[in-house]
Amino acid sequence: MEFRHLGRSGLLVSEISYGNWITHGSQVEEEAATACVRAALDTGITTFDTADVYAGTKAEEVLGRALKGERREGLEIFTKVFWPTGPGRNDRGLSRKHIMESINGSLRRLQTDYVDLYQAHRYDYSTPLEETMEAFADIVHSGKAHYIGVSEWKASQIRAAHALARELRIPLVSNQPQYSMLWRVIEAEVIPTSEELGVGQIVWSPMAQGVLSGKYLPGQPPPAGSRATDEKSGAGFIARFMTDEVLTRVQRLKPLAEQAGLSMAQLAVAWVLQNPNISSAIIGASRPEQVHDNVKAAGVKLDADLLKAIDEIVEPVTERDPAKTESPAQRP
Repeated sequence: MEFRHLGRSGLLVSEISYGNWITHGSQVEEEAATACVRAALDTGITTFDTADVYAGTKAEEVLGRALKGERREGLEIFTKVFWPTGPGRNDRGLSRKHIMESINGSLRRLQTDYVDLYQAHRYDYSTPLEETMEAFADIVHSGKAHYIGVSEWKASQIRAAHALARELRIPLVSNQPQYSMLWRVIEAEVIPTSEELGVGQIVWSPMAQGVLSGKYLPGQPPPAGSRATDEKSGAGFIARFMTDEVLTRVQRLKPLAEQAGLSMAQLAVAWVLQNPNISSAIIGASRPEQVHDNVKAAGVKLDADLLKAIDEIVEPVTERDPAKTESPAQRP
């Protein structure tokens, strides 16, 4: 495993991290989820990402039990706050009330005294940014989180939050956006702003919800039991990539992966890690062998000719519009 600094902070994270958005507490049984966490640890992954909303808070519980007994100082545990976690009017958003209650719930479920990174899961237009950042500052100063991050925030929002974080003397060090060969909306504005401010990206869906693994074929129904057939595991989200044009072009990547000595999934993960502003790429898994396969993308260097060939194939179906950041349809 290779390690990178999270932005310009001193925190080192595994360049491939393990996330449990869809799997833990919902798609797979706890025994299988725990086996995937053990596989991640065995392959050198030390960074684990979750959120209070995943599986209605159950994902945090599963991860907490799976990591129990591990040396806490050897792990980087990330979680998030924003989406509804209860039926009440204040069980959502980035108000001081919800943030303060949510961090305590997350720590209890994760069975830890602190998280290494606490992230605003989306931007809250109904709460003053000052209120949100002051609540985060109190959490950092109380020792319940070491660093602060955001997820799917626009460049202007990251800049405003970063300025407040400096005033409040807390480290806002990361953003968690979707990023893959097919979804590059952060390249135009978010990445340049983040590079300027010292903010690193922890990217989700580097395989475009599994589409870049090559398992979905144009003109054919999705394999039984795959993510594209399961409403609970993001079938609605993956739909944007499930066109014959996209799937046909993805199949054309296979010879390039073979040329590089990589599986399609490994090529997809390695591709996002070529961007120096990417601190870590999040992978998920329902089986341990998926973890063992994907982690082989760590440390891979793709040459310029290969990167150019990839661009030539996927460019016609690549989404680059920065306005697509924080699309309501995105919810990991």
